[in-house]
Amino acid sequence: MATCPPYPTRPPARTHTHPHWWQRTWVRHGALITLLSLSGLVILALVREQTGTRGFLVGLGLAVLPVPLLIAAFRWLDRVAPGPWRNLLFCFAWGACAAALIAIVANSFATRWLATATADPAGADTLGATVIAPVVEESAKAAAVLLVFLFRRKDFTGIVDGVVIAGVTATGFAFTENILYLGNAFGTDQLTGGSGIASVTAATFFVRIVMSPFAHPLFTVLTGIGFGIAALSTGRHRLRRALLPLAGLLLAMGVHALWNGSAAFGEYGFFAVYGAVMVPSFGLLTWLVIRTRQRELGTVRAELPVYVVAGWLAPTEPYALGSMRARRIARQHARRHAGKEAARAVARYEAFATSLAFLRRRGLRGRAGADYAVRERELLDALWHRRAVARPALDYAARATARPAPVTAPPWALPYGAHPYGAPPHGAHPYGAPPHGAHPYGAPPHAEYPYGTHATHATHGTHATYGTYASAHRHPAPAPTPYPAPAVHAPRGPHGPQGPPLPYNPYSAPTHPHRA
Repeated sequence: MATCPPYPTRPPARTHTHPHWWQRTWVRHGALITLLSLSGLVILALVREQTGTRGFLVGLGLAVLPVPLLIAAFRWLDRVAPGPWRNLLFCFAWGACAAALIAIVANSFATRWLATATADPAGADTLGATVIAPVVEESAKAAAVLLVFLFRRKDFTGIVDGVVIAGVTATGFAFTENILYLGNAFGTDQLTGGSGIASVTAATFFVRIVMSPFAHPLFTVLTGIGFGIAALSTGRHRLRRALLPLAGLLLAMGVHALWNGSAAFGEYGFFAVYGAVMVPSFGLLTWLVIRTRQRELGTVRAELPVYVVAGWLAPTEPYALGSMRARRIARQHARRHAGKEAARAVARYEAFATSLAFLRRRGLRGRAGADYAVRERELLDALWHRRAVARPALDYAARATARPAPVTAPPWALPYGAHPYGAPPHGAHPYGAPPHGAHPYGAPPHAEYPYGTHATHATHGTHATYGTYASAHRHPAPAPTPYPAPAVHAPRGPHGPQGPPLPYNPYSAPTHPHRA
């Protein structure tokens, strides 16, 4: 088995060159914030001009109602490996400001041009709603997903990330659009004297806020799924990486056009499209995302045991980190015994461990970048610094969520002649056939091995490598230690943090089958 050195070698010294002023991080962030702020001010002025001050305030108050629920739903989907809040804030601001401004300006210009060219204002409005609006709006929203995919590639690792980023962007866009529609409806009621349930405002609120708050997120999520699948593709499939996001965008435009054109299908066209397309699509996408999240938890349980063997993690941690219920119990336990700072440290520990599992899975499949070893060391460093706070909480959570062993009746309580565990098949081993070459009654006690290893006698002195994980399955885990003080950092040596050596590196091995 190929191994890597205990600590990564130092990179060669680089000549420090001062980047140009436009390449500095604060310049780019400042330009982005300025762009979004100006877009927000312009869109605010346009919406207020169309709806009036009272209509704007009414629309704002009603349109904000579904936003916390949608954000919480997308954040819940991203609980396995939560992305940074700055990405979500950027996506929401882009959808509410930049994408909404592009859509209002482009849709208005295209509709007026069609009305002038065809001399048919009604037909121009229908064509603009069913053809132009889906293309413009979905393209404007997809720009935010593309920016995160290109410039925050480390935070964009799969389908769930694509769904969350696209959904939050569309939530911001729908928020601004609902202000405009509800404000115009309120203005119409002011002119016609409508009020109560029969008013235009109530009807618009029921259709856009109650029945279809997920409409825009559903459309743009299709684009996000395309980007998510592209993120899972290897570098060798460049054509597929380019075509999948485009296919998702075209599908989002098609479903959006079908939704906008449902009114042209007759009196009950809206309800037909809602029941036959929107609700099944929403259910299918929800099932897909939840299934993907369960697969991510399976990845955590499958990839972290190698770090248990190497001594970086405790034996119970892969099980606890692979269960959302155990994670929640660990955070609650840390908060109850050591305060909010400890709970935050446990949450960060869970996030770093999940990122480590995903990184190793990408390395095994040949999708990790050249900085695999550096990124792995950074994550292990972060885990090692927080181990004193997180391990007692995760150990408690693993014990609290472990399944109890089945209780069987004692032999003297069974009928005469009955087998205490059920009669085995004729000729079968009474307790199940042991593996070929295995000890017929299980491995002897740990102390019987002369070198303290559970693997073989030939691996002298490798108890930290092979004995830790195996012995955890023979003996019960020790009782949790008293809760330590949070934020205890391990001393750093000249080559990195003090800790066990790194495990086998699947990506840097010269004979890796996926890199051939």
